[in-house]
Amino acid sequence: MNVPASLFADAISPNDRPLLDTLSTLARSEKRATHGMPGAFYSSVHFAELERRRVFRRTWVCVGHVGEIPGNGDYFTTELTGEPLLIQRDAQGEVHVLANVCRHRGNLVARGRGNARVHACAYHAWSYELDGKLKRAPLMQECKDLDTSRCALPKIHSTIWQNFIFVNIDGNAAPLGEALRPLEAHIRNYHNEERELYHFQEEVWHTNWKCLAENFMEGYHLNATHPRTLRPVTPTELCEYVPGNGHFSAYRAHYTPDSPQRTPFHEDLTQSERRSSFLFSVFPNLVVTYMPHQTIYLCLRPAATDQVAIRWGLAGHERAPDKESIERYVAFANAFNAEDRTKLETLQKGVSSTFYSPGPLSAENLEGTLRDFYSFMAHRICD
Repeated sequence: MNVPASLFADAISPNDRPLLDTLSTLARSEKRATHGMPGAFYSSVHFAELERRRVFRRTWVCVGHVGEIPGNGDYFTTELTGEPLLIQRDAQGEVHVLANVCRHRGNLVARGRGNARVHACAYHAWSYELDGKLKRAPLMQECKDLDTSRCALPKIHSTIWQNFIFVNIDGNAAPLGEALRPLEAHIRNYHNEERELYHFQEEVWHTNWKCLAENFMEGYHLNATHPRTLRPVTPTELCEYVPGNGHFSAYRAHYTPDSPQRTPFHEDLTQSERRSSFLFSVFPNLVVTYMPHQTIYLCLRPAATDQVAIRWGLAGHERAPDKESIERYVAFANAFNAEDRTKLETLQKGVSSTFYSPGPLSAENLEGTLRDFYSFMAHRICD
């Protein structure tokens, strides 16, 4: 099938033609992928630029968890597709996502994270309220062109779902809640909205963001990659694919019969939910595990073609766990994350090789989620 001419108008390299042919075929076929993606999917700079504009600017993208800004005045900054963002909880407790760009001459208004009553640009001291309204522009009294009502920090289209903060850069995406209603039927009993955020941190791994997204969402690697951390409880053989709807993908990782019950958990959980973890991805960049007692999430952001910036956290039903408990939870997460990181950073080298040729995917229960992800990417890139 021919690649749409519009893709080449977007400055895609002709070297990426096999990848674009593959995606175009997937986008126009009812059949699911049978093989993995060509290496350019993970290594092409030209394709990464197309992703930036057609995926990350046009869809709902997760930027963090509300537990990262628990108090009024709390904020953190991040970046998405080159856009500096300020995620702010105002004095009334409302969460805003603002363009972190001063309306005077464009310097950054805030850096890092913290708590503020007002944000002041360090360049010329223009200051802004927590909802983005201009508060003060020093020594501008004589400027007839200054209209303070037009100088608020631009608000980015945002929404909160399951305690996760999402943004849509171009402002045209359909409501997120409607798209994820079928997913909510699988996860409502976990009551993630009641889980307290225990820990969060940021890392950069030397692999393409899609390598990590795929790794998190397939159970095929559990036995080989995590023999001592995850396999004893959730072995590959007990993974069960859950069909998505084009906006999400999921699978259930059932526990071995002799593994201890994970507690505390919400009383609404069914017996099956108490004896399994539910893993899902909200495309393109949020991957989550709901365990009976805890939530682990990763927000993925492309930092470079071969680098992914990760914002990950751990939440649970236990109220105010002691320091030792939190350290134990985090140590376990760091252990299996380290196992994944080792494999994914070598994987990046392999998929970047001219000798790489994608092999066939395994059964639906093991890699059906990858087929869902490839279909999502195909439609976003080619439609």
